[in-house]
Amino acid sequence: MKIYFLGAGALGCAIGGTLAAAGSDVTLIDPFQAHVDAINRDGLRMKVGDSERTVRVRAALDSTRLEAPDLIVVLVKSFHTRAAIEGARNIVGPDTAVMSLQNGMGHEEILSEVVGAGHVLAGKTYVGGVMLAPGHVIAGTQGKRTVIGEIDGRVSERAKAIAAEFERAELPCEVSGNILGAMWDKLLINVATGALSGITGQVYGSLYAVPEIEATAIAAVAEAMAVAEASGVKLSIKAPRDAWLMAAEGLPYEFKTSMLQSLEKGSITEIDFINGAVVRVGRKYGMPTPVNQTLVAAIKGIERRMEAK
Repeated sequence: MKIYFLGAGALGCAIGGTLAAAGSDVTLIDPFQAHVDAINRDGLRMKVGDSERTVRVRAALDSTRLEAPDLIVVLVKSFHTRAAIEGARNIVGPDTAVMSLQNGMGHEEILSEVVGAGHVLAGKTYVGGVMLAPGHVIAGTQGKRTVIGEIDGRVSERAKAIAAEFERAELPCEVSGNILGAMWDKLLINVATGALSGITGQVYGSLYAVPEIEATAIAAVAEAMAVAEASGVKLSIKAPRDAWLMAAEGLPYEFKTSMLQSLEKGSITEIDFINGAVVRVGRKYGMPTPVNQTLVAAIKGIERRMEAK
């Protein structure tokens, strides 16, 4: 299967590199010149657990010279989604599937507006990644599943083919007839740790050592679960603390959330698509979300302080 990753940051490299190592025809598309050059020159260095390997995989700055693939996996930052897919329209062929594995909620609507709903699948992944240097990442893939599906709940042949490609690379992947529920399940994981890690500056190991952080995380997840249930979503996560525990499963002590990584680079975050999504949907259904509102406000304040420097 010919697969392009639109956005080859830590997560795009973790998944794309693993697929490439298993024989998939992968191209990583990313505007970071030093990163693309390092991958094309030296290969993609991937730290997986206690071992490290180098994977040969193509990288490109944009889609200008590329042909239409079977699948485009969208993994740009949420606030870049529209610009990224509009810039890649040239590679969306008649049979090209476009699938978001981004954090948060709301990407599929943007993708559908640009390329047409018929091309778009939804997905969520529990794989993690940390960028160590250009062309060098930590890949948190071991035992981390990915769930994909059609927006309308059909179990389609194209979804099954994508899942099979992931499975061949030992990336656990399932096709769901309840992809909206799967998306909310993953949102609960992001709600549990992302903002709190960004606000406190803590990696996973130290984040989980503070009881007050755990209590706040569980309260934020409880709000999100109540909002999901009010909107008719069927969740597989049954208790708020389960999401907190699931977020760190199999990840090393030094692992950083994507929100913390963004703030450390001086970048704005995806807070509007994570805790902010809980607040928006809560408002729609008349559900109070004071913990998530507070986390959004704190992250927005940090972003504002960075802009002022």
